[in-house]
Amino acid sequence: MILHLSAKPDEVMRAVEALLEFGRAKGVPEKVLFGLALALEECGSNIVNHGLKGDANQKFQAAIDYTGSVVTIELRDRGPEFDPTQHHRLAPSSHEEQTGGWGIQLVRHYMDEIRYERKDGENVLQLIKHLVQETSRL
Repeated sequence: MILHLSAKPDEVMRAVEALLEFGRAKGVPEKVLFGLALALEECGSNIVNHGLKGDANQKFQAAIDYTGSVVTIELRDRGPEFDPTQHHRLAPSSHEEQTGGWGIQLVRHYMDEIRYERKDGENVLQLIKHLVQETSRL
């Protein structure tokens, strides 16, 4: 599923709702969907607010894919180059505690992989969650 979105907060939430609907239709567990939705909202909000400066004329894209064992969210935007994977991890006593930086920490917590590349003038961010099938014990 591919969504073409304007750089507005309500468009981020439209993407989150589409993700939840998509995931539920595919049988993705609610606990996993919670983390995926949080990661999408955080990264999408950063694109809108920081990368595209809230300019509703700017566009970005969210693609959601499910293979049966992996959910991938890919975000693309034409804002300034920014690699969130290079953002350092914050220490609990860090001064940045009050100034931000915790969103990427949450994304790292809920995602199994975060990949970034700058390709053809676009930021391309992939958020990847591996689904582990529970097996019954004998």
